[in-house]
Amino acid sequence: MNNNSHFSEIIELNVGGQVYVTRHATLISVADSVLWNMFSQQKPKELPRDSKGRYFIDRDGFLFRYILDYLRDLNLVLPDCFPEKCRLQREAEFFQLHELSKCLSTKMSKDSSVSEDICQGDPDEGALLGAVRESAASQRRSGYITIGYRGTYTIGRDIQTDAKFRRVARITVCGKTSLAKEVFGDTLNDSRDPDRPPERYTSRYYLKFNFLEQAFDKLSEAGFHMVACSSTGTCAYVSSDPSEDKIWASYTEYVFSRGGRR
Repeated sequence: MNNNSHFSEIIELNVGGQVYVTRHATLISVADSVLWNMFSQQKPKELPRDSKGRYFIDRDGFLFRYILDYLRDLNLVLPDCFPEKCRLQREAEFFQLHELSKCLSTKMSKDSSVSEDICQGDPDEGALLGAVRESAASQRRSGYITIGYRGTYTIGRDIQTDAKFRRVARITVCGKTSLAKEVFGDTLNDSRDPDRPPERYTSRYYLKFNFLEQAFDKLSEAGFHMVACSSTGTCAYVSSDPSEDKIWASYTEYVFSRGGRR
């Protein structure tokens, strides 16, 4: 049964916290895909919505921009040195966009064959491979990401004893939206600033885990290095009773850079 008439011409989507506005015809441009089935074979009331009435899809909101771009003219165009081909192929397979998935598979095969051809050559070609990799790394977008970490700790009556720590389970992320999503991917919670464009800055993101070392590992793997650190501590609670413990609050920021001078 065709239910196209039940949908408005302009459709608002909430995909993993990212908001998109597109035409109904775009969403159903590939027959038998997941989106075609949702917006062609189902009724609006059968689809999940968010609190603002937008159709909700629980997938990667950042990568959906490329899914939607493909649906507009059935042509795949990716940025240079795009690092998310494998994850984008996974999204294409989920949405049952088979031609897009094949196209991504071909691109990844070509990328691999170039590396293999160089590796199988002489030592000079091996050096060339290193140069190619170094060049690719240098083409990654430069920028800064600031990690903020707030916690509290208690100093006991006997200052010789160990302090008791109670860390707040939230690590904030400040910087350009696209860089933050590139580094932290699905571990980034952008629910407090879901509509921020990729090339704009935000200070409202935070991580879904609470280990600083895990955040540092991800930044290091993405080519970032720490350039500055600042910490403050204030006494949050002092009792007039000298036998009471003192509770202190601390806030630390770590600034990471990629592409700048060390």
